[in-house]
Amino acid sequence: MKKILVVDDRPEVRELLRRTLAKGSYETFCADNGADALTMARERNPDLILMDILMPGDLNGTETARMLKSDPQTKYSKIVILSGRDEPEVMSEALEAGADGYFTKPFSPLDLLRKIEELLVPAAL
Repeated sequence: MKKILVVDDRPEVRELLRRTLAKGSYETFCADNGADALTMARERNPDLILMDILMPGDLNGTETARMLKSDPQTKYSKIVILSGRDEPEVMSEALEAGADGYFTKPFSPLDLLRKIEELLVPAAL
């Protein structure tokens, strides 16, 4: 079973994502800020991280993604940024930091599940 770390400071968003991911039979665990996300990612080695871009504390989603991708222990985890911001420069910054995808809130749960499958299932040869 693939493991997904959900990182968002809002409990209702974490719960929505947890319920959405249950439809795809993923093991999920949650963090509510960037520092906790780094710790959990190192401890649990998720296949994918769904992360808000704006979070409390010293680390936003972009900086957390940058740190995860530069850490030998977590650099292979896929990262999808979830954000209420749709400005091209914000999206570009997140992708340059190492994010593998970017979704603007609100998003379609079905579209999110498709993106997750795309990132986690190897392409057929």
